[in-house]
Amino acid sequence: MKQLKTLMTAAAVVALAGGAQAQVRGVTDTEILVGGAHDLSGIFAAVSTPSVNGSNLYFDALNAAGGVHGRTIRHIVEDHGYQLPRATQAFNKLIERDRVFVMMGNLGTPHNVTHFPLMERRQVPNLFALTAARQILPDPPGLNFPLLGTYYNEMIEGLRYLQEERGIESVCSMYLHTDFGEEIFEGTRDGAEMLGLELLDQTTHSPNEEDFVGALTRLRSAGCDAVTVALGIRAVITVYVTAQRLGWDDAVFLVSSAGFHEAVAGVPGGATEGLYAAASWADLQARQDNPVVADFVERYRARYNEQPGGFAMLGYASAHALHRALEAAGPDLTLESFMEGMYSLDYFDELLDVQLSFSPDSHRGTDIITVSQVQDGVWQLLQRLDASE
Repeated sequence: MKQLKTLMTAAAVVALAGGAQAQVRGVTDTEILVGGAHDLSGIFAAVSTPSVNGSNLYFDALNAAGGVHGRTIRHIVEDHGYQLPRATQAFNKLIERDRVFVMMGNLGTPHNVTHFPLMERRQVPNLFALTAARQILPDPPGLNFPLLGTYYNEMIEGLRYLQEERGIESVCSMYLHTDFGEEIFEGTRDGAEMLGLELLDQTTHSPNEEDFVGALTRLRSAGCDAVTVALGIRAVITVYVTAQRLGWDDAVFLVSSAGFHEAVAGVPGGATEGLYAAASWADLQARQDNPVVADFVERYRARYNEQPGGFAMLGYASAHALHRALEAAGPDLTLESFMEGMYSLDYFDELLDVQLSFSPDSHRGTDIITVSQVQDGVWQLLQRLDASE
């Protein structure tokens, strides 16, 4: 009888241990749930769609190889169309109904920031959001881990480059009346003050705006040497092409990482030739002699029948970083072990061409800012700048 009681006690301990593991949201013995709230149908669909594709390319290969510590990754993606009410539906569905373990690659500044309380309340890490807003890394950072630098620093370092290399003395700004656009303007304003540039004028815009003749005419009359632009992908192209058609070719235009897209560089007829971008990575097309880049491009093209760009690369690199953190967390996956796994990351990502590292004191992967220009239909890297210095 005593031996039976001992066996029953041991079984209870095992059951409790299994129950504790089962209580880790989004984690089973065979699977880890990863959520993503994306814009697959709105003004930034050209950002989210390739990013999701890149992540899935990585996860599918990982799962085919057995997953991580015996668990496969199930990537659940919801479309919010860059609309905040739909984003709330997406976050609630992924966190409350699907009970994902982590959120990864969520697109949009207000879409992420608005749902910080929900993610913190449910203890869901927010990894590698597709926005470079400063708000994505609050103080204290909580469970937020941005992969790359900020829009704010992109504008400052981009203007620094244009001042040193193009001799600009004044700047204007065109931006969406959103958190994203406001940060671009703040970086423009503060960068101008820091560098001794004159901030002459600014115009605000709605996400669906298509006619920019009036705004460009106004800024041209103000005498801007440079214009920072924080709009959707199609609008960025429209603004630059319209400026050229108006004959305004003595000013330079600068976009952030949100406009650093192959579709912008590759407009037929070289319509965006000369446009500048400040981002946090080097474009793929100019680096295809690198074996790691070439392998990624080949596999992406075989899977999706299209050429990958920077945001596909970011999705892939994000999935890779998550994989490394899960490996480091070990087989007994909990929130605590995962956080330790994140803090252990310190490696050179050859695809992004940047060093990534995380620690309890620094939840941002890198502060490197790259400046590129459209040359012959491709973003050519001009300079790397360290925004932390």
